[in-house]
Amino acid sequence: MDETQLFLRFGTAIAIGFMIGLQREFAKRNTKRGLVAGERTFALLGLVGCLSAFVADELDSSWVFWGIIFILGVFSAISYFVDAWNGHVGMTTEVAVVITILIGGLCYWGHLAVAAALGIATTAILYLKIETDRLVHALTREDIFAALQFAVISAIILPVLPNRSFFQPPFDVLNPFKIWLMVVFISGISFLGYVAIKTIGARRGIGITGFLGGLASSTAVTLGFSERSSREPHLSTPFALAIMVSWTVMFSRVLIEVGVLNRQLLAVVWVPLAAAGFVGLLYAVYLYLSQRVDEKGDVKFSNPFDLGSAVKFGLLYGVILLVSRSAQMYLGRTGIMLSSLLSGIADVDAITLSMAELSNSGGLEIGVASQAIVVAAMSNTIVKGGIALMGGSSELRKALWPGILLMAVVGIGVAFLV
Repeated sequence: MDETQLFLRFGTAIAIGFMIGLQREFAKRNTKRGLVAGERTFALLGLVGCLSAFVADELDSSWVFWGIIFILGVFSAISYFVDAWNGHVGMTTEVAVVITILIGGLCYWGHLAVAAALGIATTAILYLKIETDRLVHALTREDIFAALQFAVISAIILPVLPNRSFFQPPFDVLNPFKIWLMVVFISGISFLGYVAIKTIGARRGIGITGFLGGLASSTAVTLGFSERSSREPHLSTPFALAIMVSWTVMFSRVLIEVGVLNRQLLAVVWVPLAAAGFVGLLYAVYLYLSQRVDEKGDVKFSNPFDLGSAVKFGLLYGVILLVSRSAQMYLGRTGIMLSSLLSGIADVDAITLSMAELSNSGGLEIGVASQAIVVAAMSNTIVKGGIALMGGSSELRKALWPGILLMAVVGIGVAFLV
């Protein structure tokens, strides 16, 4: 290689090491514990990794590279035992030392993108200590069990399912692999939202709780704050804000689902959903400016995933997929809209995925699929609005009904008239 490439690789190794070392020194700035390695040492470690790979290449002997790693590993082990002797148990920095050296080697071998990604990932893991510790303390036995079940459905069950249909139309849409893949997809989104709530905390403010709750379950936000508004009517405006935010996040969630499965459908459906979401966001801003308190959010979220709920969602998705396909074959567009309206009452995710799948396979026009998703989203929003209006205080009803009406009118109007 020429000198320009060589300098680039050595410079990248030094920069990545400096970044990791900067985080280590930042993390230890307010502690009395001695620092094993700071930004300069880690920069040199990255340089050592790259230089040892260079020397090993020049001498045509990998033993040079591994020998240098062994020597520095011994120094790291000595540092660990000294810290342990002084009562400081932990080897995070020592492990980071070895990783930095190996990243330096990757830089010399030309894997600069991989090296940069690993360096950023290492720095992020080191930096997120407080958040990950909070998550560990917030976890329950049920959460661990749910995570294991999610691993089972995604890594064990999914790969063994046949990826083909066994029946004639309209039953040809029942592909076991694709149905279960949607189960994994939706479970993953809900699970990540729940983890975010566990990590950041639900008591960070009513508005933030509404945002995070929209990722996990906007229905839970609606039920929780509606019930609280009956007991604390003076907080009805911030409760309405949280509910409205969770509904707005639901529209974003639908767009993400469509975007992952069908880009052509996304190009059509994003306009009415974004319009409805934008109106909801504007109304949420109005509610935010209208509130006079800074109350904390406290809605109980149960883990959104268990094997039973995954199976139920899979069955629901399969049924909706079959009903939508049958309605499209025998009743045409009217049947699709009717099935979307009824399906949206129960679950907006299942009908969204089914419309994306049907339009992706060519069994349904993009425009019809887009309108069906909008109808389902508006149906789901109106149902949740009904829950809030019937179960909440009179102040909550006054605060919410204009937002419900605006989102429904704008979403359906843009989908069918524009």
